[in-house]
Amino acid sequence: QVQLVESGGDLVHAGGSLRLSCANTGSIPSVLHMGWYRQAPGKERELVARMTPGGSTEYADSVKGRFTISRDNAKNTVFLQMNSLKSEDTAVYYCNVATWNGRGPYWGQGTQVTVSS
Repeated sequence: QVQLVESGGDLVHAGGSLRLSCANTGSIPSVLHMGWYRQAPGKERELVARMTPGGSTEYADSVKGRFTISRDNAKNTVFLQMNSLKSEDTAVYYCNVATWNGRGPYWGQGTQVTVSS
C-alpha cells in the first residue's frame, strides 16, 4: 500500500528556513514526477516544485532561488529545502507523486508551514 508521509512543517519567522520530507512507504511504478504542492487558506492548491526520476526539476516562479527539491533514492524520500521564507509561503504543503500509467496521483496528508512576519 502506497503511503506518502510528510514531516518538517513548523512555525518559523520570516527569513528562516525549513526542510520538508516526504517518505514513500510503498512502491510506485511508472513515476512521472514527484514533488510538492501547497494550499493557502482561501486559495487553490498550487505547484511548488517537482522532479522527474531523471532529475529534471521545475519550480514555481515565486519560490525560484529560495526552494530546492531533492531526493534520497535509497530512503525513498523527497525533500524540499525552503530558505528565505516569506509570510506568503504560509500554507499546507502536500507531497505528490504522479504516474504515467493511469494510477494516482498520490498525495500525502499535508504538513503545515506557517511563516510569521
